[in-house]
Amino acid sequence: MDMDRPFPAERISAGPAKPVVLITGASSGIGTALAQVFAENGHEVVLLARRVPQLTAIAEKIAAAGHAKPHIVPADLSRPDSTERIAAELAARNLEPSYLVNNAGYGLLGQAHALDRAEQLAMIDLNCRSLADLSLRFIEPLARHRGGILNVASISGFIPGPGMSVYNATKAFVISFSEGLRRELKPKGVRVTALCPGPVPTEFQARAGIMDVHYPRGFDRTAEDVARQGYRGLMRGRGIVVPGAHNKIIPLLPRFLPRSFIATMVYRRLRRWDDA
Repeated sequence: MDMDRPFPAERISAGPAKPVVLITGASSGIGTALAQVFAENGHEVVLLARRVPQLTAIAEKIAAAGHAKPHIVPADLSRPDSTERIAAELAARNLEPSYLVNNAGYGLLGQAHALDRAEQLAMIDLNCRSLADLSLRFIEPLARHRGGILNVASISGFIPGPGMSVYNATKAFVISFSEGLRRELKPKGVRVTALCPGPVPTEFQARAGIMDVHYPRGFDRTAEDVARQGYRGLMRGRGIVVPGAHNKIIPLLPRFLPRSFIATMVYRRLRRWDDA
């Protein structure tokens, strides 16, 4: 799909639409790993991201492993009309989501007042608005196939995040939205799972500017491990999946410690700027 051409006008073929797994942010990291896991388990996958060469290489690798070759949908979720364009493109190819994986997102390390305001607002749009829009847009086919939604959140969503204030807040939204939507869609047979990983060595760290932050041993997980646990959790109908025993401690902290104390500890650990 050319990101600048008009919407497709009609479907390529008639008949019932083919069920697929739509994965956003599929060009690297957890998104790529999730695409591989779904493909290994017999699902036909749609890879969605901006970077076509990376998507093409991933699709070829999955096909070379003997799985159905993924469809590629280039899309920029920062565009206001992105979800309409995605829905139109899928309809043109006679595809519809039976599962939706909202993985696209980014973070920024730094004091909120010092970071670029437009970038932080764009983060909210991508991490929250686009995720909610896609989730709500495809309820009908998800219910028809009794499928599900996997929203990639973070353990950061459970705690206050000075140093990444806006990012943590967006992931808190993802967790809360997923939990509420899960209960609402249960009668329709649609599963909703929030996948909440801790540190994962991917391009996310470089984009966020946190390459020099070192986490205590045992908290980081590989993208492949996170993807496998996320897939299992979704298929088992779990509401929250936190990969790694150490990371499971984080959601419990607000039960036992004042949030102001947690905020201070996080601030001290993540601070990499000079106090002004």
